[in-house]
Amino acid sequence: MEKIKKALERAKETQGVTNKSNKLIQENQIGQLSYIKYTKTRVLKVSKTILENKKVIVGDSNGVISDQYKVLRTQVLHRLKSNQWNSLIITSPTEGCGKTLTSINLAISLAREVNHSVLLVDLDLRRPCIHKYFYEDKNLGISDYLIKNYDLDEILFNPGFERLVVLPGNESVSNSSETLSSPKMVSLVNELKSRYPNRIVIFDMPPLLSCDDVIAFKPYVDSIMLVIEEGRTTKEELIRSHNLLENEKIIGTVLNKACIKEQAYS
Repeated sequence: MEKIKKALERAKETQGVTNKSNKLIQENQIGQLSYIKYTKTRVLKVSKTILENKKVIVGDSNGVISDQYKVLRTQVLHRLKSNQWNSLIITSPTEGCGKTLTSINLAISLAREVNHSVLLVDLDLRRPCIHKYFYEDKNLGISDYLIKNYDLDEILFNPGFERLVVLPGNESVSNSSETLSSPKMVSLVNELKSRYPNRIVIFDMPPLLSCDDVIAFKPYVDSIMLVIEEGRTTKEELIRSHNLLENEKIIGTVLNKACIKEQAYS
């Protein structure tokens, strides 16, 4: 009877994990995510030309830009793994530094590593815009989950890149910092970080000096990366940003739109 009881308990635990999952994952012998079949998450087919026109990296066709994101990917992975972290806020001191495009391209580059999957979350609740890089029509977003109680399965989508899922934004949220520290948001973040052992979660957040959203949310995330713009971000803004953040959580600063060989890349 004891053996039968233990077998039933193991079956129950396995069933619970399966019911929670919105995708099927097969791993090879060394733990690589060799195949993912999305069973509930929408899969979008986005034109390669449209993505390239919006400076989203597609394969190696973006040349120098793609190579730079590979370097950034390696540095980010090293810092996350060395601290056993799996979540990252990407922000900037002020608007216009390119934090959202950096978030998207880093997420795509990370997803090309077969050892893990990536979830990109639009937490710029005041001005959500990640979805605009992938579609123009109106769809549900994270605000619909937080405020209107929609299911995540109705909101998540795969933009055509293997091992990458996006939780987009939609409507602007006026009381954004209060929403980000609400019990429902905290519970969601903990669930997103722990559901899959090989997942990296990237949160694209508002500019640090424009509101208190990052300050309110940073206790729930492992690490932070700053995106600054060459020729635009001032020394004073960078100092103020570092003073507002915990230094042990800052894994690095990205110099964006830097001029290389008389060409500007963003």
